[in-house]
Amino acid sequence: MTERPRGAVSRTTDTFTVGPSHLSWDGKSLTINVNEISVPIPGRLRGTIRLVPTAITQQAFLLNGEGNHQWWPIAPCARVQVRLDHPRLSWQGDGYFDMNHGDAPLEQGFADWQWSRGTMQDGTAILYEAKRRDGSRVDLAMTFDPNGRMQAFEPPPTVDLRRTGWRVRRSIHSDGAAKLVKTLEDAPFYARSVISAKLFGEPVTLMHESLALDRFKMPVVQAMLPFRMPRALR
Repeated sequence: MTERPRGAVSRTTDTFTVGPSHLSWDGKSLTINVNEISVPIPGRLRGTIRLVPTAITQQAFLLNGEGNHQWWPIAPCARVQVRLDHPRLSWQGDGYFDMNHGDAPLEQGFADWQWSRGTMQDGTAILYEAKRRDGSRVDLAMTFDPNGRMQAFEPPPTVDLRRTGWRVRRSIHSDGAAKLVKTLEDAPFYARSVISAKLFGEPVTLMHESLALDRFKMPVVQAMLPFRMPRALR
């Protein structure tokens, strides 16, 4: 998450480089070579992440009426292999790859959002809801099979979860009770969590994101960002 100047960023048809880290696509898999310094306690983060999608989707979704924010679930179903040299860690499992694209700051268009993704018996389920600044809402609920075929569905009721240590709101759609398994990231305006819920009567473990953009644009939070997102000269 290091901020780098324009000269440190380059891309070709199959590669994308940011400082000492880069991504490359060989037609079948995406390889991410990471070489960074962690914060707030400096430490080397170096290794390789390889993502192998079962299919690539072609549909992106407009998130507002102006059309200046889009979300593309590029590879809803995938396998991921992680091998880190520093720290020395490795694991593999089900994965996912998406992209958000915008021509305006997120905080101008949205107040908050809740997003979650989980592996089902026959593919992937994704839930995406956001509150726009004009008071309208984004409500997306869909499944993807391993071939990338999408099916929209009516989401079950919303279940409120315990707020984070920074008091960021968390909620999830579930057929019944939902449980907060673990908080992975707890920041003043953002949380990433593991949630246990139920969809289509099937137990599912969801990776969940909460984003509070009213918090994000507060001057005190903006002043804190460089301590978690350092700015490099090259």
